[in-house]
Amino acid sequence: MLTNVRSDRVKSVRSLSRRSARERTGRFVVDGPQGVREAIRCAAPRVDDLYVTPSAVERHNDLVGEAQDAGIHVHEVDDAVLAAMSDTESPQGLLAVVASERPTLDDVLAGRPQLLVLLSNVRDPGNAGTVIRGADAFGADAVLVSDGSVDVLSPKVVRSTVGSLFHLPVVTGLDVDATLGALSAHGIRTFAADGVGETLLPDVDVSQPHAWVLGNEAWGLPAEIRDRCTDVVRVPISPRVESLNLAMAATICLATSSGATRRP
Repeated sequence: MLTNVRSDRVKSVRSLSRRSARERTGRFVVDGPQGVREAIRCAAPRVDDLYVTPSAVERHNDLVGEAQDAGIHVHEVDDAVLAAMSDTESPQGLLAVVASERPTLDDVLAGRPQLLVLLSNVRDPGNAGTVIRGADAFGADAVLVSDGSVDVLSPKVVRSTVGSLFHLPVVTGLDVDATLGALSAHGIRTFAADGVGETLLPDVDVSQPHAWVLGNEAWGLPAEIRDRCTDVVRVPISPRVESLNLAMAATICLATSSGATRRP
């Protein structure tokens, strides 16, 4: 059992809470049973190590067994060591170190996607993670993330995806203008979800391949991006409500698209 909170191994894992360390090593941390479970089931060859406390072994014996069967290195650690590795105040006893995967926009477009999400300068980790989770839930083919957005491999984003990060491609570091051009060239309509839109969501034709374009939590999408999109779409809400949370608006848009684009 690992008990030394000052060991190089512990410091190395903890360093992955920093973006610079994630980029240097090509590794990130998955914290908690659901995220770890999906990493093992959907990306086992990329899982380097699993760290687990004795109490978590008892609670999640099946999960530990799956990891061992997949050839993943399983290390038993005490509670103090796991707490030192994790950036959360209440770690749940399981933490995995996973090699990052970097799909490209070309990879996504080659699959002839029907439904995409493009995040432009979305900075809040919870919003980004929830959008990825919603995209997974409603059958999107991929999530595209601009170079000005939050790092989707940060611990807070990874936790908020609750494992969905391992279910669909998430392409990062994109130039929004170039991405809109590439989508248009592939016949994919782009709908800017913004409160200034004159087109109401129920009136949008979502039967053809399309992408929802979502902007920053505070200032939305700039006019130059809205102008590049096929249409600017507004979710109809009560006049008593000023606006919707980004993740909530994304979920509503994705749910609207889901029935028309979901493949059998």
